[in-house]
Amino acid sequence: MSQVTIAMPKGRIFEEAAELLRKAGFQLPPEFDDSRKLIIDVPEENMRFILAKPMDVTTYVEHGVADLGIAGKDVLLEEERDVYELLDLKISKCHLAVAGLPDTVPSDVAPKIATKYPNVASTYFREQGEQVEIINLNGSIELAPMIGLAERIVDIVSTGRTLKENGLVELEHITDITSRLIVNPVSYRLKDERIDEIVQRLTAVVEEV
Repeated sequence: MSQVTIAMPKGRIFEEAAELLRKAGFQLPPEFDDSRKLIIDVPEENMRFILAKPMDVTTYVEHGVADLGIAGKDVLLEEERDVYELLDLKISKCHLAVAGLPDTVPSDVAPKIATKYPNVASTYFREQGEQVEIINLNGSIELAPMIGLAERIVDIVSTGRTLKENGLVELEHITDITSRLIVNPVSYRLKDERIDEIVQRLTAVVEEV
């Protein structure tokens, strides 16, 4: 049985994905959830897990250091990596949205949009026929309208609580987001039987939800 390396994002997606793998019958050790390690070997399943930042998962899979990966659709849309999307795991549901202060008025000049999704934001506003200036930020996107850096933001919205606590409102819904199972194209050819088995077991669990 071929060893399969899976890149997993740290945080909430990791917890939900680990639960999904266990439901699908994969024997993950108890310390899996609490580990501070960046690489976890599970010899019982002939699996290796790489714990990465969410934005890095697609890079690891594209370059073949991981055969499979679990990545949010937001990352896949933004990064546009050479990977195949195998399965919608239907976990970590949220959506991408445009938000701003409630009294935001249209600007005569190209409005500034702050986001950590510059490609997604550019494509969205281009499709709306709106010319904007994109400001790339990596954290605390909600700050931008509050300090006058940008009129609007494009960011992930889950419950909407963070927006509300910072006095912002959702202005436009861009697209729904869930986490997906992705594969390196070469790995899919070389380890197709093993990967298909993993996909089938996960599919059965996902369809029960």
